[in-house]
Amino acid sequence: MKSIDQIDVKGKRVLVRVDFNVPLDDQGNVRDDLRIRRVLPTLRYLMDRGARLIVASHLGRPKGKKVPGLSLRPVAERLGRILGKKVHMASDCIGPEVEARVMRLEAGQILVLENLRFHDGEGKDDDAFAEALAALCDVYVNDAFAVSHRANASVCAVTRHAPLSVAGFLLKQEMTYARQALDRPVRPFVAVVGGAKVSTKLGALENILRRVDKLVVGGAMANTFLSAAGKKVGRSKVEPEMTAAAAAIMDRAAERGVPFYLPVDAVVADRIDAGAVVRRVPVREVPEAWMILDIGPASLSLFSQALYDAKTIVWNGPMGIFELEAFSRGTLGMAHCLAESHALTVVGGGETGEAVQKSGLADQISYISTGGGAFLTLMEGKPLPAVTALEAAERRFSGKDKSAGGNKTP
Repeated sequence: MKSIDQIDVKGKRVLVRVDFNVPLDDQGNVRDDLRIRRVLPTLRYLMDRGARLIVASHLGRPKGKKVPGLSLRPVAERLGRILGKKVHMASDCIGPEVEARVMRLEAGQILVLENLRFHDGEGKDDDAFAEALAALCDVYVNDAFAVSHRANASVCAVTRHAPLSVAGFLLKQEMTYARQALDRPVRPFVAVVGGAKVSTKLGALENILRRVDKLVVGGAMANTFLSAAGKKVGRSKVEPEMTAAAAAIMDRAAERGVPFYLPVDAVVADRIDAGAVVRRVPVREVPEAWMILDIGPASLSLFSQALYDAKTIVWNGPMGIFELEAFSRGTLGMAHCLAESHALTVVGGGETGEAVQKSGLADQISYISTGGGAFLTLMEGKPLPAVTALEAAERRFSGKDKSAGGNKTP
């Protein structure tokens, strides 16, 4: 797929799909603008080259209805403050009024469209909705990696109608690091997988097991593996229906000769609360009425040793409930392990990215992905629908695929 630095954008209407799904506070103000800042290289590049910029995103889950509290207006205002220039805001994302505003844009100006998910056609990958979006532009740019695992109209169907479809710098960067780490790793390659449920990461575990030299499992999902191995884990979160699958993964690791690491000690409490009484115990001694809420110091030391000679490390999923200080040491300690390694370190987005930011070590990590779900899809070995759509659009545009209509020379 082509990227924006391979095309001429001067004077063109450029529709950029970004992920501005940022958290808002009780007053409706942007609480964290990291996702906005991650796409600034793309936006500034286009503005500097005289593009007429149209920015599209979703926010929250309005389910096809207009929800005033999920308007992108506060995001547009924050973007304007960051850029130090006027950012215009549309009242909708499609329709004659929006088309008229787009046509009035001058080179270097920006118009932010209203929340895409105010229309149910977005989530349904509706062709008519996508065609209406594409009518706004001469060039479509996908710079929304975090939603590229979803078959939404603004990342998939739109590429069948836009005259030209290319990748933004963030999407290109995300795919470059993911492919380098997952498909062409320098070995030894170690994966660290945490989070809450085996069920949501079973595909990733099965796929990654065929690629790694070592596999480390922590977080609440480790409880299911410990239970499958015959350990009693008290009232810890366990997926009983997944113990057979967990046992099968451990068996396959042994068959392949892949060292498989589980916690050997844990931080436990009788309730999930900042004021709870906390103990550190070996995993064989978890009290019956208590819960494992973080890995313990011995586990962190063991995991650190597993990483000592790694040349590529991929980490997806926290080691515990890091939002509460009492149960954050395992996750923050893992961030230190990656930061101190001499490896290419790639961190999956979502909670893991938040934890690394909280640790203050983000600048010592090779790459922090913006998309938890999208990154997990790549870990499963599956293609991203939006990337597949971009690649298909490029084949049509270049004349390598004569079987489909769509992209025409602008």
